[in-house]
Amino acid sequence: MNPLPTRQLGANGPVVSALGFGCMGLNYGYGTQLEKPAAIAVIRAAFDHGVTFFDTAEVYGPFTNEELVGEALEPVRDQVVLATKFGFKEGELAKGTDSRPERIRAVCEASLKRLRTDRIDLFYQHRVDTAVPMEDVAGTVKDLIVEGKVLHFGLSEAGVNSIRRAHAVQPVAALQSEYSMWWREPEREILPTLEELGIGFVPFSPLGKGFLTGKISTDTSFPKGDVRNVAPRFSAEALQANQAFVDLLTRVAAACGATPAQVALAWLLAQKSWIVPIPGTTKLDRLEDNLGGAALTLGASERQQISEGLASIKAVGERYPAKVGAVER
Repeated sequence: MNPLPTRQLGANGPVVSALGFGCMGLNYGYGTQLEKPAAIAVIRAAFDHGVTFFDTAEVYGPFTNEELVGEALEPVRDQVVLATKFGFKEGELAKGTDSRPERIRAVCEASLKRLRTDRIDLFYQHRVDTAVPMEDVAGTVKDLIVEGKVLHFGLSEAGVNSIRRAHAVQPVAALQSEYSMWWREPEREILPTLEELGIGFVPFSPLGKGFLTGKISTDTSFPKGDVRNVAPRFSAEALQANQAFVDLLTRVAAACGATPAQVALAWLLAQKSWIVPIPGTTKLDRLEDNLGGAALTLGASERQQISEGLASIKAVGERYPAKVGAVER
């Protein structure tokens, strides 16, 4: 496989492989946990295939995902960009947000140890904390940058107002939010704001939590603990309605000799030069398939076919169950 092309996240952010690797699913979120040797093997295989950008968070596990990433990448630490996140009380999603300055510092110190490193390349606020002024959050990360413990500041799922407030205190290198063919809301306000401010964009779930690969149907059963079991978008009715997205991808993929996953990722990469998706997988063959998306260039006819197709399809089902609560846009 050819080396992956690189992209810079924002005007002053890190230079990374055009596709990163989302590590969460190796042992969190999807009801399956790879044994440590297998998880480490997947991470190292991603690096061997040219990936230099790896995404984790203290809440994944909690804590164990960072440990996997730290152990897997310690031998090549200076050749990769590590991203992790703070923002939940005691590192547990169910306990709500906590971005108090003292908590941010505590997470930083703990993450440094688990990641076996002396600096965090990209430190995201995992979700906006309405109880803590964004200026205090950005100011704390700015201090950590001055101290050399963090290199770049990021936000996740933040809205335009929060992005601007944070950026005014400490330049934001990247925003991480969901973005794919079946979740295009960032195109309305987020992408224009990022372009204006010189901030990179890191789409998570770029393959729609696996749906856009074409491997999921109404007959698919997910393991206990898999987030898709409670996501409205993955109800049988929604999956049937949303099959139109997969049908479109399948048609385009057949025309250009690629797979639906590769077309979905190539489409994202074509939107802006500062977009770096982070697909994740537990399978080596899927890893190789995904990375092929970075080598696929969609022609004018394919792009037109996708644009026309998307214009006539409306996604059915919410991303998250109502009990999760509203996520700031």
